[in-house]
Amino acid sequence: MTETSGVDALITETADRLFTQICDHEAVQNAEAVGAAPEIWAAFAETGFPWISIAEDHGGSGGTLLDSLEVLRLVGYHAAPIPAAETGMLGGWLLANSGHEIPEGPVTVLPNGTTNITASVSGAQVTLAGTCVRVPWARMAERIAVLVEIDGRNMVASVDPNDCVIQPMTNMAGEPRDTVCFDAVTAPAAPSAPGVDPAAFRFRGALSRAALMAGAIEKMSQLTVSYTNDRVQFGRPVARFQAVQQHLVWGAQDAALARMAAETAGREANRGSAFFEIAAAKLIANQAAARATKACHQAHGAMGMTQEYPLHHYSRRLWSWRKEYGGDAEWGRWLGNAAVSQGAEGLYPLITGGSSVLS
Repeated sequence: MTETSGVDALITETADRLFTQICDHEAVQNAEAVGAAPEIWAAFAETGFPWISIAEDHGGSGGTLLDSLEVLRLVGYHAAPIPAAETGMLGGWLLANSGHEIPEGPVTVLPNGTTNITASVSGAQVTLAGTCVRVPWARMAERIAVLVEIDGRNMVASVDPNDCVIQPMTNMAGEPRDTVCFDAVTAPAAPSAPGVDPAAFRFRGALSRAALMAGAIEKMSQLTVSYTNDRVQFGRPVARFQAVQQHLVWGAQDAALARMAAETAGREANRGSAFFEIAAAKLIANQAAARATKACHQAHGAMGMTQEYPLHHYSRRLWSWRKEYGGDAEWGRWLGNAAVSQGAEGLYPLITGGSSVLS
């Protein structure tokens, strides 16, 4: 793996070594069977990685957004079955920026907003009612961070999952994406900090998925190169056949493209508004995942479809993550509208200047 600019190399080294030791094929398979990986989470939490990028005075581990994104890239690279994005970069971010206590255990969020949730406020308490589907890891969360808008104010509620009815569901990768029912659930709430609103949350979620997908595509490409060099057909490795080499090139270029886009968006987000870069990174990651998955599975042949081989850990996650926090249509439309708003003369400055042009 290459060192990421702006990230402490010790973070990359430590996280990679940790996941290599605890997140093997058997561990990922077992997590899918039982719906959780408490041993992997415990080892991950012991390092403080879940709360990286959250300030220490808010109960976090310190560090930057770039550090958090690098950890998420490695979560994707190792297919680690844990709520890393939800606990720190999303849920922890919401709680810390509204004065709530950061719990010691996992946190989750409502990824699709609160369109099906009604909320009313009374003092420092919010009452929630309704149902939210595809909530990541709700069954193992210690708190659910809920961002709601009430009377023109953005507020964050810290909900105890034990007060909700949770129906276990999974995504294509077998990771928990539960249905959470709020039946007049009352929880402590506080106004969010300026800039912490539904739009910012949506983009932050998209950035988290772009980082996860960059890591998964990279590992999937590496698996494919290794397999086709080891597999011999007609007296030579199949990687030497031109048709197979084309698949390897597609996988490698999509891995590089997705990582470059995610890192660029991360650097911009670390110093200010990065809506344009994040929208582009998520769209690029979505499209790269579709192409790379096809190429890598074709190069593997039937082996790539077996449970005993790890390729499906990455391809199934990619096809799940590409739908979360905006698919191709949503981000393509957003970028198109941004370009139209600048007019013909503003297209090139938008491409080169990104969010700084829009702000």
